[in-house]
Amino acid sequence: MVKNSDLYKNKTMLAPMVRVGTLPMRLLAVKYGADLVYCEEIIDFKILKSKRIENAALGTVDFVLSDGTIIFRTFPEEKNKLIFQIGTADAKRALKAAQRIQDLVAGVDVNMGCPKEFSIKGGMGAALLTQPEKVKEILTTLVNGLSVPVTCKIRVFQNLEDTLKLAKLIESTGVSAIGVHGRTKEERPRHANRNDVIKAIAETLSIPVIANGGSKEIKVYEDIAVFKQASGCSSVMIARAAEWNPTIFRAEGKLPLLDIVKEYVKVAIDWDNNWVNTKYCVLQMMHDNMLDYLEGDLTQAAMSMEDISEIWGLKEYYLRVRNNLARKQADEKESEGERISVVTKDDGGYRICMPLRFEKKDFSIKISPKLKLFEWTKTKNISKPVYITTERTEDRNFNCVLQLNNNEFTTPYWEKSKQLAEQASAAVATTVLDIVDGRIEEPSEQLEKCRVQWLGLKIDKNLINIDNGNQKNCEKGKNSDISQTVKRKCDTDADDKNKKMCPDEDAG
Repeated sequence: MVKNSDLYKNKTMLAPMVRVGTLPMRLLAVKYGADLVYCEEIIDFKILKSKRIENAALGTVDFVLSDGTIIFRTFPEEKNKLIFQIGTADAKRALKAAQRIQDLVAGVDVNMGCPKEFSIKGGMGAALLTQPEKVKEILTTLVNGLSVPVTCKIRVFQNLEDTLKLAKLIESTGVSAIGVHGRTKEERPRHANRNDVIKAIAETLSIPVIANGGSKEIKVYEDIAVFKQASGCSSVMIARAAEWNPTIFRAEGKLPLLDIVKEYVKVAIDWDNNWVNTKYCVLQMMHDNMLDYLEGDLTQAAMSMEDISEIWGLKEYYLRVRNNLARKQADEKESEGERISVVTKDDGGYRICMPLRFEKKDFSIKISPKLKLFEWTKTKNISKPVYITTERTEDRNFNCVLQLNNNEFTTPYWEKSKQLAEQASAAVATTVLDIVDGRIEEPSEQLEKCRVQWLGLKIDKNLINIDNGNQKNCEKGKNSDISQTVKRKCDTDADDKNKKMCPDEDAG
């Protein structure tokens, strides 16, 4: 049974666009008249690897990878207008991923038209167009397994008969609508959109057909209706014309470019959007005009959200929003118990887990916690630290446990590199042992918070046995043969909670 086809009838939509369809652009499109908005394509693997987090500070739901990368952020109030586009080449995996987000969206769309190399190499996007059995399996599995309507977006073939054959097969799976970009996978925006082919599909199918690919024809709001009539479709999906100015959805006409770019930056600040993504979207909005304006030239050189906000006259606003958000996040983390953990081991040593990440900007040039800790052990004439680094095979991220005599120092985080993980564990040790480790006078809030929190525990560092027993290990450089070992562990079955736990010393 087809689910809620009416959702896709007589609508104007923001098309799915990589790096553009993030929360700020979606919210602006809705504000200015879009009936539905698609997020950027998100690969099923990423959804399955991510952790779902209720972000109380922002009021959003975030899907976050173990390295802190946010792959999908949504605000509950957009739910009834939001279509989640998934990239997949496997029916079962697609279903598992889509089930994780279905309560947050109005519908799920499968990307079967992206011509980009990364998508095709993975068997996704336009690669599916020539695999009808896989198309049928993926869509049927999603239709039967989800509570929200399912659609897909395709490109056309050179041959009309082949296009109609695929469209009919897609309709037979029970999808609620089909989006059609009127170009082949080999064609690019400079080629004319095949509106006549889209019209033939619309005349053949009984479900709504959504026309896409007409941005060259859509310059003002009234052009949307012209494109809709030319393609004979129920609805229109707009990509580049909306990317350049989301007020294309505004019946009263588009707003001036610089005004809308500034508004976009403001919305990006409000929702703590990644500065790299914000910069990309701003430059895409200005596209051919960026060099005509000083703001465009300056934005190209921007290296932070603060830089971008200053260019667009929003620096004070940015700092005010950041300070408010930082306070909320600090309160949230404290309430969640993200605090230092001190456990006494069976051998009398301590295992200290501190919520600390190594950031190079917190330390002087050519100085690091590892180096300073090593120098400290030499002055104390004790054995050097041993770094036991574990690589998690599912995402190739690292966690390190630093051993110093019978004490262990670690963090709850998994880092992108072995070096970052080891430096973080060393920073924990230097913080605990009060070693001058080269950190700058005004370190990051996280580093300073950990230091203050540790001092607040009032644990006598002399009780942390460093010297006793280590002299014996230094005989003939016994410890010099101990390399920084990397143990690979396969923990793909670990649940989200276990992924953030401090690893045991014998994890393997």
